[in-house]
Amino acid sequence: MTTLTKHPPAATYKAPQQSSRVRGLSKLRDLRIALLFIFPAMIGLVVFSLVPTIRGIYLSFTEYNILGEPKWIGIDNYTAIFADELFWNAMAVTLQYVVINIVFQIVIAIGLALLMHNVAKSTIIRAALLLPFLVANVIVALLWFWMLDYQIGIVNEVISWLGLPRIAFFGSEQWAIPTIAGVNVWRHMGYTALLVFAGLQAIPHHVYEVASLDGASRTRTFWSITMPLLRPVLALVLVVTVIGSFQVFDTVAVTTGGGPVNATRVIQMYIYQKAFGESDFGYASALSVILFVILALVAFIQMKFLKGNESDLD
Repeated sequence: MTTLTKHPPAATYKAPQQSSRVRGLSKLRDLRIALLFIFPAMIGLVVFSLVPTIRGIYLSFTEYNILGEPKWIGIDNYTAIFADELFWNAMAVTLQYVVINIVFQIVIAIGLALLMHNVAKSTIIRAALLLPFLVANVIVALLWFWMLDYQIGIVNEVISWLGLPRIAFFGSEQWAIPTIAGVNVWRHMGYTALLVFAGLQAIPHHVYEVASLDGASRTRTFWSITMPLLRPVLALVLVVTVIGSFQVFDTVAVTTGGGPVNATRVIQMYIYQKAFGESDFGYASALSVILFVILALVAFIQMKFLKGNESDLD
């Protein structure tokens, strides 16, 4: 006869109660260390960005020059701006510059990125493309200002040698803004191309292999695979480039100063002239607030409709 022996149930293992407490203390210590490293940057953000922004918004509702105290005038500056023909001229000139700069810079950058990805894979070539971006914008502007000079510029010397009439690149109302846009395209296209190139490298190779097996041509592959998968990178590039284009100032200040007439008086130049040329800091602050709102709306719309935070690879 078989005897069944009942074994007592196994004791349930209970994790030490101190383990959760240790993990909590560890997270708290990591948080303190992180805050310690972030603190210097936070000071700079508050002192050099947040406080000036708040003060600028306040000054936009005042009449203020640097020698007196701000005088509250409500929305008078804003009503005056919308009736200001120079403001609308500056916005039109800025939009013209933005369109030219964005179109050529992004198209050329995509072309250069594709060449780096498929043909020229040398690190030296990639570094050479980045060289213009490493030069200060004022130096680049002066360099092209001399090269495109109407009398002694090497470009006009070549044009004259070819038997063509000289071009007043910076002295003509028709040529000034396209020329300034071209200078900045030359400086930034290498950096933008490297951003697009990084996006190309993130695309899995097997996607192209499947497209090749399906008989897709290079053109069809580019428009159906490469461009959709580059959307997050292109959205970032477009937002950064548009914001930077609206903020163009140094190239204009060095080359034309806003002329001839008002052909190159972009919105940043107009703000500078109002603030430091006419000492009307209240009006200039109101212009800056309007520009800030425009850029915020443009960035939001771009990220919303381009879905920059989504990827077709997900």
